[in-house]
Amino acid sequence: MLDCKRIALVTDFGIASPYLGQIRLLLAAAFPSLPVIELISDLPPFRPDLAAYLLPGLVRDLPSSTLFLTVVDPGVGSERRALLLEADGNLFLGPDNGLLAMIARRARQCRIWCLDWRPIRLSATFHGRDLFAPAAIALLRGETLSWSSLTLEDLAGSAWPEELPRIVYQDTYGNLMLGIRAEKIESATLISLGGQALSWARTFSAVPAGQAFWYENAFGLVEVAVNQGSAAQTLGLSVGQVVTLAGFPMA
Repeated sequence: MLDCKRIALVTDFGIASPYLGQIRLLLAAAFPSLPVIELISDLPPFRPDLAAYLLPGLVRDLPSSTLFLTVVDPGVGSERRALLLEADGNLFLGPDNGLLAMIARRARQCRIWCLDWRPIRLSATFHGRDLFAPAAIALLRGETLSWSSLTLEDLAGSAWPEELPRIVYQDTYGNLMLGIRAEKIESATLISLGGQALSWARTFSAVPAGQAFWYENAFGLVEVAVNQGSAAQTLGLSVGQVVTLAGFPMA
């Protein structure tokens, strides 16, 4: 198993909640000198099917030997499995609900396990604190837990499309990220949404203030933006909405 140098939290918990703080305190008590970074805490709530397409780009340029504790878990307390992935030099812990499907599918090297172990104290509604955080602590301590091997085909989301023509995330500025890698479409492609057909530009300053366009963002995804404005407000769009591109089926 990898010797991880840091833990990154990837959740839909939101900033103004007690959930991240409780997990951070548990991790800090176990490893006072190990960095714990809140990589993202505002993934679309209850939507692992959207977050799955953001995660590969989010982590692609980050340091290896990181343990990503990932929780978007609307099925918490159900029979859904808990997963561990070792993918391209990192570890990923999270629920088997599709959240980690694209990480596994796009990895150059990936091993997958189901976490069969359960702690003595396990709430029905907070597995981030009671299951995934203790599992992370045990892994980093080198403790033996009960695992069973899985294949990629065993995972929830293994049959999802490679690219998703939907809005998967909205940032602070109102920019809208799509579940499509920019390398998969031509720069001449028009993206239809909000009643407009948007053309490509390399960056914000390439278009007049107030104009909507699409570009390749820093995560390698297609992103819709308005120069010095909010694409979400200007176009009347929100996370989960479908976009239309030539050559891509509706999803």
